[in-house]
Order: sequence, then C-alpha cells, then structure tokens
Amino acid sequence: MLYWIYQYWREAFTAEKASGIEGWAHALDVLNLFRYITFRAALACLLAFGISIAIGPRVIRKLISLKVGQPIRTADEVHKLAELHGGKIGTPTMGGVMILGSVLLATLLCANPLNPFVAVCACTMGACGLLGFCDDYKKVKEKKSDGVSSRTKLGWQLLIALVAASFLYFKPEISGLGSSTQGFVLGKTPMSIDAIAFPLFKSPLVHLGWLVIPFFAIIIIGCSNAVNLTDGLDGLATGCTITTALAYAALAYLAGHFFLASEYLVIPHHPLLGELTVFLMALVGAGLGFLWFNCHPAKVFMGDTGSLAIGGALGSAAIATKQELLLIIIGGVFVMEALSVILQVASFKSRGKRIFRMSPIHHHFELGGWHESQVIIRFWLISLMLALLGLALLKIR
Repeated sequence: MLYWIYQYWREAFTAEKASGIEGWAHALDVLNLFRYITFRAALACLLAFGISIAIGPRVIRKLISLKVGQPIRTADEVHKLAELHGGKIGTPTMGGVMILGSVLLATLLCANPLNPFVAVCACTMGACGLLGFCDDYKKVKEKKSDGVSSRTKLGWQLLIALVAASFLYFKPEISGLGSSTQGFVLGKTPMSIDAIAFPLFKSPLVHLGWLVIPFFAIIIIGCSNAVNLTDGLDGLATGCTITTALAYAALAYLAGHFFLASEYLVIPHHPLLGELTVFLMALVGAGLGFLWFNCHPAKVFMGDTGSLAIGGALGSAAIATKQELLLIIIGGVFVMEALSVILQVASFKSRGKRIFRMSPIHHHFELGGWHESQVIIRFWLISLMLALLGLALLKIR
C-alpha cells in the first residue's frame, strides 16, 4: 500500500512541478520516503513484529480454548526424550498462523505485492502454510503425532513447488524473455534463469535448461521439510529463521542495485529484486515477534503451519536471488538437521546401527546431556556464524 501511495504522490508532485503550482504533493513531500526500499523494509519488520506481539496473547488464548495442544510422542516411541519433553504436553500448536498473518499483512502494507519476486515468495509461503495447517489440524483432531500422511504431504509440496518453479522460469519479468524488463545479469553479461551461480565464481557454474524447474522444486521441498525437522525445541527454528532471512534480505537488497551487484560484488543482479527485501524483513520481524512467545519455555509452537511456510518462503527467496547453492551455508543448521535424519535412516536400514542417539541432531545433543536452552542458543550461534560466512563469500576478490 505504501508503494502505491508513493506512486500516486510522485505523479501528483510531477504534475505540480510541471504546472508551477505547489499543492498538497509539495506539502507532503515527506511521502518521498516511501520510495526507499530500506525505509519500507525496516517499517515492514517493525510492523510484523508489532502485529505478532499484539495478536499473540489472543491467538494463544484462542488456541488453548480450542484445545489444539501439541501431541507429544509417547515413551515407547522416543524413550528418554519423553521425560525431557513431558512438560510440553498441552502447549498450543498452530502458532504459525501468527507468523504467516504478520508477514503477509506487513508485506501487503509495505511492499509492492505485484512485484513478481514478492508475489511468488508470498504465495509459496501461503500455500505451504495452508498445507501445514491441514497437517496440524489433523494431528490435534485425532490427538496423534501423525498428521497428513507423508505421501500426501509430499504430493502437495511437489505441486506447490512445481507451480512456484514454473512461475519463476516462465515469467517474462523474471527471465527477461519476451519482456521489456531486463532479466538477470552477472557482471555485465546477461544471465538466464536456468544458470546456477555461486559467489566464489564470477560466471555461471552450469546451465540446466528446463531441468532447472525440478531443481527449483527440490530446493523448495527440501527447505520446507528441513525447517520442519528443525522445529523440535523451543525457539530453535524461529531463531535460525531470523538469521537466514536477514542474510537473504541483505542479498536481495544488494542484488537489486546494479552498481553493488554488477560492478562491485559481481553477483546476479535483477532490477526488480530489491523489493523482495521488504518481504524478507517482514519475515524477520514476524520471527522476532513469535520468538517473544516461543522462547523457552514456549507458550506456543509454530507447528507445521509455521515451519512449512517458513521453509517455502526461504527456499523460494534463495531461488529468486539466484543464490540457491549459498542456502547450504546460510541455512546450514537446517541442512544439518535434515542431513542427520537422512544419515540416521540410511545407516539403520543398511547396517542396523544408528549414528546419532536420536535424530534430528538437536535431540542427539539433548540426550547427550545438553540442556534444551544450551542446544537452542548454541544452534542459534552456529546459524548466525554461517549467515555471516555466506555473506562474507560475496566479496573475496
């Protein structure tokens, strides 16, 4: 909305300047602030934080009244972990609606929602959040830790991811094909949407052609599930989301400015990409607001409603900025959590032995004697360091 207010004000200001008559537009020249992405991104962050803080108590009370407590796996399923997490029984879940609502509302108010990068990330987040909501609802309704079947969930994730990937691939404003808008540029060389880049190299590593669509889908599905696996301790996934979203907000801002992206850093540049910063900063603000209630001991869990939505948003943002491979570093904690599950399952099926005491890996450290708060804060620190490392790789020569 602020973006459109600026557009309306600029037209009026230009008309007044041409006519030589100063009117309301000259009197309200402070509205020129709305043109700056930095101002609207900061405002989106503050708004999302404020909305989360404001609606949090009401949402929690409503979830408690609806008895949508988080089902905890039994001692037969998780043994000692059931003792450690016994106090979490009855804590309301589905709190991800706070994150989802705050992000989308702040984005609508502060960003240009018709920007293709903002639209695809917001829609992917909303669709994944809706899938997670269905999963959470089934869990609380049946009072079981199993929600929507894995096959059904994966099928819907695949559909959402393919739609998002196809949009990114075929949208002229993004690819630059058949449009007056310039597409991606790496340095001063046009870069196709199917090119995969990494900051250490100043030219594309590979061109995937149409195979980039399933590649994009894998990133969105993988990131969505990785965040979901990380969401096992109070505030763990939320804190890692904040650091990852902050890093990609910086990447989006840099990639949207020709001089910084093409002349100085030599990273993929697109003239429309800067607007995505507003969306990502809204996610940061919503994460901070949710952490107010989700920090240990948590008053509410985000559930799949939040974790799947966040993963979808981060995965699509990584693709939009053309920094897909950098997500392995910046989102390293999410990768570590997902990889621990894959290795655990593979080892048990092939050798009959477990690598970790329990997966995802945060439970391994819990069972090893770390207090829950120690695991959370140490993983936050790792996530912060990895985000800084990812940004440090942008300029090495």
